[in-house]
Amino acid sequence: MEPHSAVIRRIRKVKTVSGSIAVQVGNYQGNRFKLAKHIGSAKDPQGISELMAMAREYIRSRSPQLEFDFNPQSPEILFKRGIRAASGRLEAAYRYLNRIYSQVGFNRLNNRILKHLVIIRVLEPASKIKSIWLLKKYFSLGYKKTTVFRELARFPALKDRAEAAAVNYARRHLGFDFSLVFYDVTTLYFETHGQDELRRNGFSKDNKINQPQILIGLVVNNTGFPVYWNIFKGNTFEGKTMIPVISAIKEKYRIGKFTVVADAGMLSAKNLAELERHGIDYLVAARAKTLKLFQAQSIAAELNQTDQKIIRRESVLYEYSAKRAAKDKADNDKQLDKARYYLNNPSKAAKRSKFLSPAAKNNFVINESIVKKYRLLEGVKGYQTNVQDSTDRLLVDRYQDLWRIEQSFRIVKSDLEIRPVYHRREISIKAHVLIVFMALCLSRVIELETGKSVKRVMDELKDKWTITLTDDISGNTLDITLDTV
Repeated sequence: MEPHSAVIRRIRKVKTVSGSIAVQVGNYQGNRFKLAKHIGSAKDPQGISELMAMAREYIRSRSPQLEFDFNPQSPEILFKRGIRAASGRLEAAYRYLNRIYSQVGFNRLNNRILKHLVIIRVLEPASKIKSIWLLKKYFSLGYKKTTVFRELARFPALKDRAEAAAVNYARRHLGFDFSLVFYDVTTLYFETHGQDELRRNGFSKDNKINQPQILIGLVVNNTGFPVYWNIFKGNTFEGKTMIPVISAIKEKYRIGKFTVVADAGMLSAKNLAELERHGIDYLVAARAKTLKLFQAQSIAAELNQTDQKIIRRESVLYEYSAKRAAKDKADNDKQLDKARYYLNNPSKAAKRSKFLSPAAKNNFVINESIVKKYRLLEGVKGYQTNVQDSTDRLLVDRYQDLWRIEQSFRIVKSDLEIRPVYHRREISIKAHVLIVFMALCLSRVIELETGKSVKRVMDELKDKWTITLTDDISGNTLDITLDTV
């Protein structure tokens, strides 16, 4: 055994019965040598020299004083033995993501497996089974599959606490007060053709019309940071999701002033009346194309193609945008060319153009009044609202922030790969959505802090490996970080 009371100071060479020279380190106690470490044996001078260098390194590693004896040409540098890479991990990535996770407040959920599944979802989204493998590969975190899947069943019970943490973060750091929120819906499809009570066939935003799906209603603030979500059956009409979500938020957080911004899919007279009944202000896209020709003529004349001019007609605002007009004109030109092609080639018409009207059996004509209306409305967008205590310009600007929620859905679907969903049980589906919701919170914080996309930041972090080097002779270890960028 190595003596603990005395510093190791002596190296001795002993000839063995085989004729080799054994190199040992220890101390003399009187005439007796107290062995601390047998370094090794060699017969040739070079091998003995290497062993002597290793013995000196062993003594230095246990010395209370540091020796400034660095000679890159010495044998102990050129012929160092016993050094090996013991492990490698993405320590910088883990520290960074763990900090963001705690910063949002999710550490208060006190669920280690949930935290690690959220972190790996941000770093490299994958199935749950592959995520277990990635946690081992990147962070040296070992989990059994049965342990993880058993824990998934506990995640849905943490939904309210996760939402509360997100709301508290938004209030503290993003100036959020629920006075303005943005709402939208997306669909998540499943890699199966079997339906059940939750997974139903419906209108798919992913063009997976033959596969069951669920609807996700998401609420974000003006930076795209998520504060609430809910799950609906796959065959639910998206317009029917807004009232349950918005009214639930208003009641849960006891909100007084509340304005929700949503796209035209949420627009219906019943929806808007219900929002007003609940005391909720709204700002939604109005379908300008449903106007009569005389209405379009009047609005176009008042706007007079003046860029960014806004007029109000009762509860609807109309704005003219020169940039939007150029796009609308190009779209209308394509539709008109398509209509003319169908007139000249009726057998090739896959479907009618919006500019065609029936004239007789199997015959169509270009509807000049519809073409005229669409031309008048090039560059015109409508916004319906019941907000009275704000300027028209501010309301239009707030609606244009709706792209934030669209961006959040893109992050969820591309960077975080929320779909396709392979889970079958409802409780596992809810656990999966919770993980992705929390990962979206982290992603938004990362993008707000760095000004970069979350994918780019993660790619940079995956280049920073921490390698642990172990010296088998001294027992010392050294962590070094490799950055390949």
